[in-house]
Amino acid sequence: MSSPDPGRTSPAVCAAPRSGGVGLVETLSLELPDGLELEGGARLAPITVAYETYGRLAPDRRNAVLICHALSGDAHAAGLHAAEDRCAGWFDDFIGPGRAFDTDRWFVICSNVLGGCKGTTGPASIDPRTGLPYGLSFPVVTLRDMVAAQRRLVAHLGIDRLLAVAGGSMGGMQALRWAVDHPDAVASCLAIATAGRQSPRAIAFHEIGRQAIQADPAWRKGDYYVGPAPDAGLSVARMVGHITYLSEEAMQAKFGRRLQDKAEFGYELATDFEVESYLRHQGDAFTRRFDANSYLYITKAIDYFDLGRGARSLAAALARARASFLLMSFSSDWLYPTAHSRELLRALLLNGQDASFCEIDSAAGHDAFLLEHERMAPVIRGFLERVHRRWTGGGDGGEGDGEGGESLAQRRRGAEGEGSG
Repeated sequence: MSSPDPGRTSPAVCAAPRSGGVGLVETLSLELPDGLELEGGARLAPITVAYETYGRLAPDRRNAVLICHALSGDAHAAGLHAAEDRCAGWFDDFIGPGRAFDTDRWFVICSNVLGGCKGTTGPASIDPRTGLPYGLSFPVVTLRDMVAAQRRLVAHLGIDRLLAVAGGSMGGMQALRWAVDHPDAVASCLAIATAGRQSPRAIAFHEIGRQAIQADPAWRKGDYYVGPAPDAGLSVARMVGHITYLSEEAMQAKFGRRLQDKAEFGYELATDFEVESYLRHQGDAFTRRFDANSYLYITKAIDYFDLGRGARSLAAALARARASFLLMSFSSDWLYPTAHSRELLRALLLNGQDASFCEIDSAAGHDAFLLEHERMAPVIRGFLERVHRRWTGGGDGGEGDGEGGESLAQRRRGAEGEGSG
């Protein structure tokens, strides 16, 4: 299978929305007056959870799929909020009629995570005790807390058990947490471009971003909601993060050493290269849609993630899950490389659990989980159909996952390093 053009448009640069999606959508809110007891011991109340849904819930309520977003995502996963909108939801290529998460078949849910800044309670929200934004008085949250808020939302929608929980990057970590923490509430888990624990290297990149924000004089220890925001620090944090999303091949193809709007070096401390201009643009655009404190809290939650913490091993932790698993990785992703998915696969197969694995050859780096929809869709569709058939009594669909799936023997070889699917 040939690799796509590594210089293709990044998902961070909005393209015109594709036709045939879910159309106009609305972001809804769920209020949780009693809030949640958080993993760190604090109680947060009240809590608002922003969410969107696409498709229709079946009478038997067995067609619900929860999509979990990554660091900079939100509840608006698909469709348009207004007809004149230039940008569709962040996962629009994957959600809609005939797409990977087919809204003619499945009822798809996506919510903004706890600690976020797009409608769900976070550090920019008003603290009812003071009437002012929480800032750093907002308690530290974990992925387990985020999942607990999602669990309350799913119950509110009248769903006892989800057909699937799916996500890429941090979203994949949430999907894994769902499978382990709520084993009776999840029929399948799609963990894409992710890991069972945050790596030291990934933590290090997050810490650079956090330090950039905290070093910005405008941050003022998180109390910047009246006055200028720490945009310079947040912009640098985003630039550092964005580098980790791209592969060397993608950066070479997209930018190389080309100069920006000039034929020769300027011999001054200004922007010379296209890659410099691109990163500055990405950083600046990010400051207009994201809160710096939310960046601090969400990256810390990711860094705390370790599925095996408190258990004898990763396999012991995963043994609690009753879901079927689909693990997907990408050949050029160096933020969450294929080895991380293989570690999860080995643990699942050690337990005799139902697990499938697919590595996609892509030059797009970590961003591939947002870009490779055409090659991911057949695998995802086949897996969801198999799980649904088995759950509803239509048989298990055989050992494979339909189009693009692997047999159990292939999964075992992949876990042992003999093949990647």
